[in-house]
Formats: sequence, structure tokens, C-alpha cells
Amino acid sequence: MKLPLFNSCQLSRVFIVLAVLLPLWLSSSIMRGNSSSFQRERSRGRSQKKAAPPKKPKIDYTKFSHQTHVVSQKLACDSCHKVPAKNWNVVRTGEKAFHDVTDFPEHASCLNCHREQFFARERPAPSICSNCHIAVRPKDTTRWVFPSLGDLSDPKLKRREFISEFAVAFPHDKHIDVVGSFSRDRQSFIAVSFQEKKTPASCAVCHATYQPQGNSNEEYVTKPPKDLGDNFWLKKGTFKTIPNSHTTCFTCHNADSGIAPEPKTCNVCHKLLSSENKLPADFDPTLPTRMAITDRYVLLRWPQRFYAGAFRHEAGLHTEISCLNCHDAANATFSTTNPKTLKVPIKSCGGEEGCHITQTLDDGGALNFEIDQRKKDPKFVCTKCHITFGTLPTPDGHAKALPTPKPKVNPAE
Repeated sequence: MKLPLFNSCQLSRVFIVLAVLLPLWLSSSIMRGNSSSFQRERSRGRSQKKAAPPKKPKIDYTKFSHQTHVVSQKLACDSCHKVPAKNWNVVRTGEKAFHDVTDFPEHASCLNCHREQFFARERPAPSICSNCHIAVRPKDTTRWVFPSLGDLSDPKLKRREFISEFAVAFPHDKHIDVVGSFSRDRQSFIAVSFQEKKTPASCAVCHATYQPQGNSNEEYVTKPPKDLGDNFWLKKGTFKTIPNSHTTCFTCHNADSGIAPEPKTCNVCHKLLSSENKLPADFDPTLPTRMAITDRYVLLRWPQRFYAGAFRHEAGLHTEISCLNCHDAANATFSTTNPKTLKVPIKSCGGEEGCHITQTLDDGGALNFEIDQRKKDPKFVCTKCHITFGTLPTPDGHAKALPTPKPKVNPAE
């Protein structure tokens, strides 16, 4: 059979149709292929993509942490601190000088772990430098005063404001009957015996009334408003001082005396504070500003005060009462690292004379009055002894501290 022949006109039409349809078909095939390939690559990419690792929290190297170095890194104190420091006879001179930790650790003790931070490209200087240095500039290497030098009073010295991570483990019961009074030059030591009724001379060696009123007519630290009434305003003599250097301690505890602990065993006295042992403070953070209080000691100590925020050590008959009448410091359980043992029991406010806790409300006891007011009005705020705690429910111990009323006696009997 013969195939039909196409004339030239018909062939021309076939070529035209092919010329039009063939590119469209090729383009469609390519697109379908590309789409399938893209979907395959996309699905393959999804299956192979790994989850990004969680970002590590950024460390603020301007805030030095003993918790990190002692607990996590398990470094010993002498890994960084040397006794004595190189400048021990420069910060204190003559007879006042003694072997002490008087400066921050040298760079060598930090570089083993913090080389990257020391050579970080930060301007004007690496941020880690601000832990020890004031200006943090290459041309100014001045350091802050080391915290153990609280006894130095030169106004040119600059101190960095901070709250210590440590509590000092000081056994009062072992020192009360052996520590005496020191002369101003710190060289004279007089042993005294324990006296129950009078305040032991040892208390005054470490603790003195801060900003006492004395003979001044100014009772308050700053001028109170005229309409103060019974509201709280900080008075002079509220705070007691605590040792701010090793000066008194190292008089006995030094390498020559052989009395343990010696200066090199820092961790015997300095204990890292535990969050479990911390007690809430009787402190309103708005008060210092409202009272225009700028005193450094008060601003550091007040936010940590968890007992009797309104109590004054020099008010009334307090100056005639032994410290041991209220503070159970002669007891071996009294621990400066456990705030619960430092709290003054409410019954100590009664005393033999019934100063603040009396037999009856008519006798004028402050605790009697405020408990009576709280019974009448649950919203009554106790202000005689407390600041913020005065708004809390009355503790059971306060009510139990009140004497049991004596039964009335019939005169006719």
C-alpha cells in the first residue's frame, strides 16, 4: 500500500504546527521535572536539617562570683589570694602593718581560665577588668580598695559598693570570756572574765553604736515631717557596727601566735551564704529615698536587717542592759552563719521590769497595746518595733509572750 503523499503546502502546515507545539511540550516537561526535583531536594533538606543547639546563657563578666569559683570550679582560696599580699606594708605602715590580704589577685591567677575574656576586643578595655579596676583604661590601672581594708579611712580611696557573698563564722561563745579591750594602737590586749549582769568588755571590741544621738537634740538621722505622728522614721543609734577588717582578728590569729585559724585558712571563717538560710528583711526599699539617707553603712546594712527594724540600741534603758540579756551569744548554738539563731526572742523585750511586755495592758506594755489593737482591727499596723513586718499577721510567739493574767483576788476573802 502506498502512503499518501503530502504536497508542499500540507508539509508547510505540519512544520508550523510542530514548531509551535514542540517548545510548549518541552517547556512543560522541564518544569514538571524541575518541580519534582525541587520537591525531592526540599523534602531531603527537611529530613536532614538538625535542630539548632540551645544557646548558652550569656555570662556577665563584670560580676565576679565566688559561688562559681569555689563551688563549681572547686578552687581553693590560695589559688587566687596570697597571704600576705605584696602591698601589705604599703596600705598600712609602721606598727599598724601586719600580714594581710590587702589586694586583689594578680592577673596570673585569672589568665589560666579567662584568657579569652582578658584579650576580648572590647573598648575601652575588656569588661572583666572592671571587677578590680576603677577606670578600666590602659593608662589608668588604679584598683578599688580591697574589701578587707574597711579600717582605712583615707577619702582618696574608692570602694566598690557590693554585698558580700560570705558570712563570717565567728564563735561568740569561745571569745566572750577571753577577748578584752584594745587600745587605739591595737597593741594592748587585756583579758577579761565573763560577767553575766554587765556587758562583757569584749562586745565593745567589735560592736559600737553607729551614729549615736549622744547629747544631740537631733533624735532622727534626717529631719522627719511635721505630721509624722506614730509613723516610723529612722532614728540615730539604730545600728551597731561589725568588724570591717582583719585588724582585730589577726591580733591573736597570726602565724607567730599559732592560734588557729591562721590567716591563710580563709575558708574557716568565710562561709558562702546559703539562700536557704536567708531570712526576709524588715525593710521598705522606698524609705531611704523618702528619708534622704545617703550614708553608705546604713544603705548596705539596712536591707539585710531581718529583726526589729525600728529598734534603737541607745533608747531608754537599753544602754544599761547587757547585750547578753537579748542576744544569746554565750550559747554554743549561736551562729553568725545561721540567721535563725541570731534573731532576738520576743520575750527578751519583757525583761525583769516588764519594759515592753507587761502583766496587763494598763501597765503600758508596747506589745500588749499593739496586740490589743490588732484584735480590734486586723488591719492595724504595728510600728513600735517593725517596719514592713508590722503589716503581717501577729506571730504565735508574740501572743504567747504575754504573761498569763493572774486571777483576781476578792478583797473580802
